[in-house]
Amino acid sequence: MQVIDWDLAVATGTRLVRPGPQVSREEARQAVAQLRRLSREAEGHVREFTRIDTETAPQPATIVDRPGWIKANVDGFRVVLEPLTDRLAARGAQTPAIVTSMGARVTGVEVGAVLAFLASRVLGQYELFLPPDPRGEAPTGRLTLVAPNIVHTEQELDVNPDDFRLWVCLHEETHRVQFTGVPWLREYVRSQTTQFLLASDIDLSTLLERFRSAADAVADAVRGGEGNLIDAIQTPEQRAILDRLTAVMTLVEGHGDYVMDAVGPSVVPSVAEIRGKFHHRREGGSRFDRTIRRLLGIDLKMKQYAQGSAFVRAVVDRVGMDGFNKVWTSPETLPTTDEIAHPERWVARVAEMKAVPGAGGGTPLPAGGDGAAPKTGDTGDAAPKAGDTGDGAPDTGDTGDTPKPGGAEG
Repeated sequence: MQVIDWDLAVATGTRLVRPGPQVSREEARQAVAQLRRLSREAEGHVREFTRIDTETAPQPATIVDRPGWIKANVDGFRVVLEPLTDRLAARGAQTPAIVTSMGARVTGVEVGAVLAFLASRVLGQYELFLPPDPRGEAPTGRLTLVAPNIVHTEQELDVNPDDFRLWVCLHEETHRVQFTGVPWLREYVRSQTTQFLLASDIDLSTLLERFRSAADAVADAVRGGEGNLIDAIQTPEQRAILDRLTAVMTLVEGHGDYVMDAVGPSVVPSVAEIRGKFHHRREGGSRFDRTIRRLLGIDLKMKQYAQGSAFVRAVVDRVGMDGFNKVWTSPETLPTTDEIAHPERWVARVAEMKAVPGAGGGTPLPAGGDGAAPKTGDTGDAAPKAGDTGDGAPDTGDTGDTPKPGGAEG
């Protein structure tokens, strides 16, 4: 049973997406080559600053154009939604085939339209969920940069291209270091995502209720309210799971923002100018653009950057980088949403405690020292695939994250 017509989603998205900035073939080639080089350079800066070690050799990023980003995200959606698709397939006999077919096509068009909107905004992302390789093994992840969006944004902001590209790479490489240096983190996000999907109510009466809630959310967003589709369609059980997912994603996004600005002054001379202009741009856009951002929950994503970065900064200021890095010890040491809002509570619970020797779960006791630095893992990045840059002139906007962490905003 096909819940979403994925081929139609790709076709719709690539048809609707706006073209990228007009550049010559040589300019496009140089941008791709520089982004690959800067992504490797950025990873070294990030590893040194964060003190998160990985056994994975630095890899150049995958560079794509807007249609390439859409195709990559559809592949990721397939992987993310597979558990839910399998469940629905088991119930497929209860639904008339024509209803299933029409529903899949309608949803395919909707997904494609959303991806087209986001494809002109995302600067880059670390893709956690990828299809298996030819050996049937799931790759650990892939760092993707959307070249036309980066080029357009640096042109629109009128900033130094070399500095801006490295600045973007610092944020995205932080995500690669997080997920390759903390071996349990990817599986934690995957399991929470799967639990969120399988907690869906999928009987007809419940779905109709969800659709009514979604309609109310659309109306609220148009009026300028805080309504968004994510809140509208989730169940009570999903809200509890989403709270945990929100906390971990706020952490990793905020950590990325903190690192890009903390490392920036030493390697990106114009970082202060870039940050100032970039922040101003995030808050701009037409009324329609702002409505869509609220509706898709993108404005909430912006809050994640700010809240997460403030949490990291407060903790590092109080207990140093080694103390902060205890956050990567296990799922139990991740901050809750309450602790992100009140960093001192996380510091008291985790950073100023130490584990009892031999206690598998890490039962805490008061401690006077910093404790050991977190262990790192040896996950391997998938070899990046070369992409093309695309051409044309983009749009303004904020981030568009898919169900994969690490989407930097444009």
